[in-house]
Amino acid sequence: MCSGRKGKPSLNTGLGKAAFCAAQTRIGRIRGPKIGENLVSHAEDHEGTRRDFLYYATAGAGAVATGAAVWPLVNQMNPSADVQALSSIRVDVSGVETGTQLTVKWLGKPVFIRRRSEAEIEQARSVSLDDLTIDKLAQNPNKPGTDAMDENRTLPGPDGTDTGEWLVMIGVCTHLGCVPIGNGAGEFGGWFCPCHGSHYDAAGRIRKGPAPRNLDIPVAAFVDDSTIKLG
Repeated sequence: MCSGRKGKPSLNTGLGKAAFCAAQTRIGRIRGPKIGENLVSHAEDHEGTRRDFLYYATAGAGAVATGAAVWPLVNQMNPSADVQALSSIRVDVSGVETGTQLTVKWLGKPVFIRRRSEAEIEQARSVSLDDLTIDKLAQNPNKPGTDAMDENRTLPGPDGTDTGEWLVMIGVCTHLGCVPIGNGAGEFGGWFCPCHGSHYDAAGRIRKGPAPRNLDIPVAAFVDDSTIKLG
């Protein structure tokens, strides 16, 4: 008999004992897995799938929690409603007489709105670029990239015609941020900053002193016959 087997080999096989045992051994080698082997394999596959699910579920929950924590920080960086409302204001200029100036506060800075006289317009427009030795640029976002000739710094009127009558500027000296005095002050009949002696002409262009550039022009436009919108 073959080792580990009881009984005799069948006489109908036509094989001797040794041949019969060899055949039985080969059959045993190609036999399927024992009972329980397949169940263990399926259990391991199920465990791996469950582990993957838990991993992705945990990662997803972590991403949601992180997003929820970060959003308040991002949201508070957005401008509040009152700041957005102040980013542009409308100014009634119906009471501004020729040769006078109205000063308003916009975004925490003074803005000079001057209604120039004919003499002021003539004086400002008689200046050539060669006279402007410190800053030759308009510094006007309404007319970007233009030179500092007077017509590039003034605000067109309600009908879109630029007669040079209206001049709107941020009233902050470009040297150290002081507020210059106006009404023909300084050596050039415009504005003068007494802090360090910067002189601006009737178009707000720096002509003398430490200030590095002309007074800045804000984004501005007439929205009707008597209202200027800043911003």
